Amino acid sequence: MDRHINVPMNQETAISLHAGDYVYISGTIYTARDAAHKRMYEALERGEKLPLDMEDNVIYYMGPSPARTGRPIGSAGPTTASRMDKYAPSLMDLGLKGMIGKGKRNQAVKDAVVRNKAVYFAAVGGAGALLSKSIIASEVIAYDDLGTEAIRRLEVKDFPVIVVMDSEGNDLYETAVAEYRVDC
Repeated sequence: MDRHINVPMNQETAISLHAGDYVYISGTIYTARDAAHKRMYEALERGEKLPLDMEDNVIYYMGPSPARTGRPIGSAGPTTASRMDKYAPSLMDLGLKGMIGKGKRNQAVKDAVVRNKAVYFAAVGGAGALLSKSIIASEVIAYDDLGTEAIRRLEVKDFPVIVVMDSEGNDLYETAVAEYRVDC
């Protein structure tokens, strides 16, 4: 099913999404990769405030290339989500409703998705130039010293993703493989 949603994303919207849905996201999302996640996790361990409120937000696991003239961002493809698995449950427990990346997630992330009624989206790897066309603004908001791994606030319009894991724990990576095996 094709869906158009606005973010930040409330729980009602997250629950309405199902593994396999094609979704077009508009609104504000944030970027963070390994180094930024590690810093946020360490800040939480020290009892410090995070540089962004997780409540109802979506984090895109990507590090952009430099912007071309007249564009807000360069190529903006997803990175492997499993590198953030150590940190993702803590962020979901703070209200994070969505993550965008590529690849499978571990059981702790799956459990946190279900527990927090969140969702994991996949963006198409290798399509960073195409994905960047849906990004209309980009601004570094934290950890500027990390360069491409700094936390950015992105304004997106019809950013294309697929629901890989829904709030009920349905995992497209598992169901698609099982369906494929049956068809062979």
